[in-house]
Amino acid sequence: MVNAVWQQLRDEAEQVTKKEPLLASYVYACVLNHKSLESALSFILANKLSDDVMPAVTVRELFEGAFTASPEIIEHAAADIKAVFERDAATCSYLPVILYLKGFHAIQVHRLAHFLWTTDRMELATFIQSRNSEVFGVDIHPACVMGKGIMFDHATGIVVGETSVIEDNVSILQQVTLGGTGNEQGDRHPKIKSGVLIAAGAKVLGNITIGESAKIGAGSVVLQDVEPHTTVVGVPAHAVGKPCDQSPAETMDQQIPES
Repeated sequence: MVNAVWQQLRDEAEQVTKKEPLLASYVYACVLNHKSLESALSFILANKLSDDVMPAVTVRELFEGAFTASPEIIEHAAADIKAVFERDAATCSYLPVILYLKGFHAIQVHRLAHFLWTTDRMELATFIQSRNSEVFGVDIHPACVMGKGIMFDHATGIVVGETSVIEDNVSILQQVTLGGTGNEQGDRHPKIKSGVLIAAGAKVLGNITIGESAKIGAGSVVLQDVEPHTTVVGVPAHAVGKPCDQSPAETMDQQIPES
């Protein structure tokens, strides 16, 4: 998948340079000057994250080291690009995903922070988390475990706690919180199974499980486990039926069945 995604990105980049000359130098710097997806991603993300304390060249070295040590990070990034392309009605090509979409960027930065966290570089992981929050408006604890094919749509204000787990093929919209219920210690955050859609503004709190292909309605507050293939809404959330499709995360259908 990685090679196919990279070739598509290059083809689209070539088209953009011909169609919009004012963007040519930017597109060359971000895509066409690179030989691989990992090279392009490390360049784009390092330049977005860098500041006066941590220069871009240093941040890029961190990304490159993580990509070399854990090649699955790039495989997951390619799956994330494909997920956005397939699910976001406003996205009709791959290129805008890596150039402009901060939800995608925030997920990839988290993958670096998580790598650093799991390789006993927790202080640096926390620094990367902080920059992720400042730059992209997304706050994900470095310990959070995240699968592939993840989409953060719009992304602003998403908060994900330390012991959260997000499995493959999950879609989460803006202002969603995966949090705890207090200042308790230990395993205290939600576990989101594959295929789940969490709509805008929902709060999922506590060490609870959101079952496979469940749907959380916009603005809901979820305090208890949600069964697989179940739609919940309200404050506190309650079941109102089942999604009309097998994977709400992929269809992005946020409609709620009538009671």
